[in-house]
Amino acid sequence: DDGVVSSLTAERLASVMRPKVDAVTHLDELTRDADLSAFVVFSSVAGTFGSAGQANYAAANAFLDALVTARRSAGLPATALAWGPWAPGAGMTAGLAEADLRRLARSGMLPLAPAQGLGLLDTVLELGAGLERACVLPVHMDIAALRRRAPEDVSPLLRALVRSRARRKAGTGIGTGVGGEATPLRQQLLALPAGERERFLRGFVSEQAASVLGHGSAQQVEADHTFKDLGFDSLTSVELRNRLNAATGMRLPATLVFDYPTPADVVRFALTELVEDGTPGVVAGEVMLPASVGVGDDPVVVVGMACRFPGGVGSPEDLWRLVREGGDAIGGFPSDRGWDVDRLFDPEPGVPGRTYVREGGFLHDASEFDAGLFGISPREALAMDPQQRLLLETSWEVLERAGIDPATLRGSRTGVFAGAIAQDYGSVLRSGELDSGGYLMTGNTGSVASGRIAYSFGFEGPAVTVDTACSSSLVALHLAAQALRAGECDLALAGGVTVMAGPEMFVEFSRQRGLAVDGRCKAFGEGA
Repeated sequence: DDGVVSSLTAERLASVMRPKVDAVTHLDELTRDADLSAFVVFSSVAGTFGSAGQANYAAANAFLDALVTARRSAGLPATALAWGPWAPGAGMTAGLAEADLRRLARSGMLPLAPAQGLGLLDTVLELGAGLERACVLPVHMDIAALRRRAPEDVSPLLRALVRSRARRKAGTGIGTGVGGEATPLRQQLLALPAGERERFLRGFVSEQAASVLGHGSAQQVEADHTFKDLGFDSLTSVELRNRLNAATGMRLPATLVFDYPTPADVVRFALTELVEDGTPGVVAGEVMLPASVGVGDDPVVVVGMACRFPGGVGSPEDLWRLVREGGDAIGGFPSDRGWDVDRLFDPEPGVPGRTYVREGGFLHDASEFDAGLFGISPREALAMDPQQRLLLETSWEVLERAGIDPATLRGSRTGVFAGAIAQDYGSVLRSGELDSGGYLMTGNTGSVASGRIAYSFGFEGPAVTVDTACSSSLVALHLAAQALRAGECDLALAGGVTVMAGPEMFVEFSRQRGLAVDGRCKAFGEGA
């Protein structure tokens, strides 16, 4: 259960501590009075050297080493073997993939063949109490690999094994050096034309990523592919972060590849940190958005719009045309939502479970959704409230209409303010035969309507879903303008959505006699 410290929970600690700490503690207590010839525990070199992305595992093995040291101090037999990696198929490290073994080899540890490992175990058992130390490290060290690494990349515990060598020439790192001066490579970035800096840094980050993955060329790393798709796990992610820290002089978080999930995202983030022109703000493509604006200088400007409304309205142009021509957007009940339309209608008002209206303002294509565009599986898409789907699609479209590449806003202080009132899709799913487990909650929770947009596009501004009934969209727009004026975000998506998954709302309004008989009630309908 690998993980960096910030990602660990009590449960994740317990899952690793239980077979290590609990088991050996019981073994120690139950054999204290026995006349043992040997008390041998298998720990890991991770407890001595540390291991990136294995905080709980390193701690558990460090405990084993401490326990045998305490036993030895009490005059009891005890030895801990802090093993290095074994070869694949040897049992001890059968779960290691080829990428894991390459990573370990770069760190100076080669896998032990079974014959080597068993031979070392025999040696330890033969020496017994004659061993000077309670903890020994049966590790196949590759001294040549250690010497090829930069000194700061070698554990302080191993530096004595590496011959001292000349310091690397200046210019191989980026960032700020001692005293705050710019390092040569950062100066090189600053000297480049603005249009070439991103390409230059892309090459550098791709080289580092390729090296971590054991590739021979940076061309094997697609800058727009996610780190996960490229083959990164928690260990290699931390190794890449460490390399970039050393090269840039920055203090990047251990969660770097999760906060900025592609090499291109990391490059854009690094550019804002390394090539600062003194103007506060967030880089979005070629436009620098102001971080804050005074209330007296109103920053609220509408730069794009997208919509879906009844009557086949799929764009602002369609909406203006409908209004200008006095068109009629009211139509019959939708046929793709599983409603028993014939049974639902009764001309007599007040009949339980029936509505006296045959028509309304419905989005007849609300079931359509381009799930692949957002990297969503068909099963998850089916579990998503159509309102979430519509908000995602119109959010993408409004950015395109504003002339903004959605990818350039990842990591920006963009806020999302969404109004949503009808939330009945979950009940429809539960009554069906479809397996929506794992997606039902996120697909049908009101707060996720705005949160999913922020997550999908990588926005880091406020994300708020509001329900004030028919005024929800207006309130969302008000909150967005308020947040912009207060400097809480630099850009905001604001709007609302209403899609009725079931006819219950129509039935309830019918019982209240709140619907016009001709369906043209002037104040009720669906849209996004």
